[in-house]
Amino acid sequence: MSNAQIHIIGAGLAGCEAAWQLAKRGIKVLIHEMKPQKFSPAHKSDNFAELVCSNSFRSDDYNSSAIGLLHQEMRLAGSLILQCGDNTKVPAGGALAVDRDEFARQVSEKIRSHPLIDVVCEEITALPPPDFGEVIIATGPLTSEALAQDILSHISHQSLSFYDAIAPVVYKDSINFDIAWYQSRYDKGDKYDYINCPLNEEEYNAFVDALLTGEKAEFHDFETPNYFDGCLPIEVMAERGRQTLLFGPMKPVGLTNPHTGSRAYAVVQLRQDNREDTLRNIVGFQTKLKHGEQKRIFRMIPGLENAEFARLGGIHKNTFIKSPLLLDSYLCLKDRQNIRFAGQISGCEGYIESAATGFLAGYFAACKILGQKPILPPKTTAFGAMLSHLIDDTNIEDFQPMNINFGLFPPLEPQVTAKGKIRHIKGSERKEAYAKRALNDILPWIQQL
Repeated sequence: MSNAQIHIIGAGLAGCEAAWQLAKRGIKVLIHEMKPQKFSPAHKSDNFAELVCSNSFRSDDYNSSAIGLLHQEMRLAGSLILQCGDNTKVPAGGALAVDRDEFARQVSEKIRSHPLIDVVCEEITALPPPDFGEVIIATGPLTSEALAQDILSHISHQSLSFYDAIAPVVYKDSINFDIAWYQSRYDKGDKYDYINCPLNEEEYNAFVDALLTGEKAEFHDFETPNYFDGCLPIEVMAERGRQTLLFGPMKPVGLTNPHTGSRAYAVVQLRQDNREDTLRNIVGFQTKLKHGEQKRIFRMIPGLENAEFARLGGIHKNTFIKSPLLLDSYLCLKDRQNIRFAGQISGCEGYIESAATGFLAGYFAACKILGQKPILPPKTTAFGAMLSHLIDDTNIEDFQPMNINFGLFPPLEPQVTAKGKIRHIKGSERKEAYAKRALNDILPWIQQL
C-alpha cells in the first residue's frame, strides 16, 4: 500500500516483532513476505515466525542465564514473540519450549488481524530506492539469493556466512520404553520433559564410527562451511574427538537409568516438540547426514531402533552482514539512513535475539516517524548488550554471530566487604548479580518507550 509509513521485508520473528512495536505506536506497516510464493530451504509453512532450527527458546531462568534474562526484559517491554511463546509453552524443564505450529499460527493471526498492519506476498529482490520510505530488512539468515546479492552490491563489503543444521524429530510412540525412560537432568523441571536413551561404551563407539563414516550432504565447490559453534552438526562434533559427544549432547551426568539403577556411558535426550507431546526432538542432533543415513545411524541408538521420523535433519546456509562496520547505533545503514536491519541477517544468533533486534528496529523507526529521539537501552541490560555487540566497531574484523551471553555485558563492580577488602563476585552469584542489575536498569528504559 502506498500510504504505508514503514515497509518491513520478511515476516520472521524479527519482522513480526518490529511490525507489532510500530503498530502499537499507531504507525501503519506493510510487510513484504515471499511465502507462499517462494520458500527458503528450511521453511515449509505459510505461517509467519516459523521455527525450524530448534523447538526451544532455551533457558527461561532469568536469574542464571542471559537468554532467560532477555526473555524477561522482552516480557516487561510488551513483546509479541514472548507473549505468543508463553501462550504456546510446552514442558521442557527450565527451558521455554513451544508448540512450533501453534506458536507460528498465533503470531500470524495477531499480525494479519491488526488494523494497522498489511501483508503483501511478494519477493523483494533488491534494496528499495532512497525515495521508497522507511524500510526494515528482516529477511533472516536465509535471505533470498537475489536480495542478498543486491545488498552486497550496495554495501561494497564481503558478506559473511556460516552453515546451520537442524535436528530430526521422531514420533514418541515409536520410542521403545523398555529401554528409554523419562527424566530431566538433575531432576530439574517435570520428569516427563525429557526422554532418555542409554548407550554403553561399545554402543557409543559404534555410533561414533557410524557418524564419522556416514554419507553427508555435499557442498558446491565454491562453498566453504563455517559452522556456528552453538549449533554444530553432530558428526562435526564427533570429528573433533571420539569423546567430544560425551561432554556435549550425549553427556550422561545427572541421569540415572531406572532399568539398571546406574548411570549409562552415554545418553541421548529427546525433548517435547508439540503441545500434544506426540513428537520428540533429538536434542543437539543437528546434522548434515543424508536422509537415508540419518535413519540408519540414529536407529542404532538403543530405544530408537524402530524410530519413525516426523522430520529429518538438514543443513542450510546462513547469511549476515558485518553490522559493526555498516550499521549505526539505531541499526540503520550508515550511508542509507532509511534502511534498517534486524534479525539474524544483522549478525545476532538465535530466535529470541532476532526478535529483540526486531523490537529495537521497530522502536527506533517509530521514533523517527513520530519525530522523537530514541533512547538506547542501557548496556547493562540484555537488550543493550545485544545491541552493543552488533554496533561495536572495535571488533569489526573478528565479528561473528553471537547468542546473548553474560560475556557481552559490562563487568560487575567489585564489592567492598565490611572490613574494606575488595570482593569479586563469582559463580552463580555473579549471574544473579548481572540479572538483578539488568532488571533494575531496564525498567526506567521501558517506562520511556
